[in-house]
Amino acid sequence: MDKLLEEIKNAVIDGRHSEIEALVEAAIKRQADLNELINKALIAAMDVVGGRFSKSEIFVPEMLVAAVTMKKGLDMIKPLLQEGQEQSKGKIVLCTVRGDLHDIGKNLVAMMLEGAGFEVIDLGVDVTVENVIDKVADIQPQVLGMSALLTTTMPEMENVIHVLQARGIREKVKVIIGGAPVDAEFAEKIGADAYGKDAAEAVTIARSLINK
Repeated sequence: MDKLLEEIKNAVIDGRHSEIEALVEAAIKRQADLNELINKALIAAMDVVGGRFSKSEIFVPEMLVAAVTMKKGLDMIKPLLQEGQEQSKGKIVLCTVRGDLHDIGKNLVAMMLEGAGFEVIDLGVDVTVENVIDKVADIQPQVLGMSALLTTTMPEMENVIHVLQARGIREKVKVIIGGAPVDAEFAEKIGADAYGKDAAEAVTIARSLINK
C-alpha cells in the first residue's frame, strides 16, 4: 500500500491529472485508510509542490496543474468519508472583494489550502462587505482570506476589517490578504493579520495562524 500511496503522491507532484483517478480508485479498492490517503499522498504531495514553488523551482502553471490533479483525487475520496471522519486542519473562508471579478489567484489559493487539509468555503468574487461579515459570523472560520487585483478595490479589505471590529467578531478570526497590488505594508496599515504573496505562502501562513 505504501508503494501505491507514493505513486499517488508522485502523480500529484508531476501533475499527471489523467492518471490520478485510476490510482486513487486502485487505493480505495485495496481498502486504503482514507485519512492516510489524504495525508500521506495528497497533502504530502502539495507540501512538496508548495516548497518547490517557494524556491522558484516551478511556477504558477505547474503548481496549478498539480493542484487540479490533487483536487481530482480529493473529490473521489470525500464522498466516502463518514461525517466527521476527515480531520480538517481548520476552516477558512475566501473571497474576492466587492468590485473585483478576478478569481484565478483565489481559486489557486483555495485548491492549495484544500490540498493542505483545510476546509475551504469560497464565497466567490465581487463579494459585498455585508455578505463577508454575515458568512464569517455564521460559519465561524479560523481564517478569512481576501483577494483584490485592482487598486480601486483594495479599500474594501479595510472596510471588512472595520465592520468585523464593529460587530465584535474581529478577535475571533485571523485575516489574510493577497493579490497583485497588495503588500505587507498595506496589510499592516489596515490591521490584517498577514499578507500572502502567493498560494504556497498562504498555506504556510494559514498553518501558523491556526496553530498559534
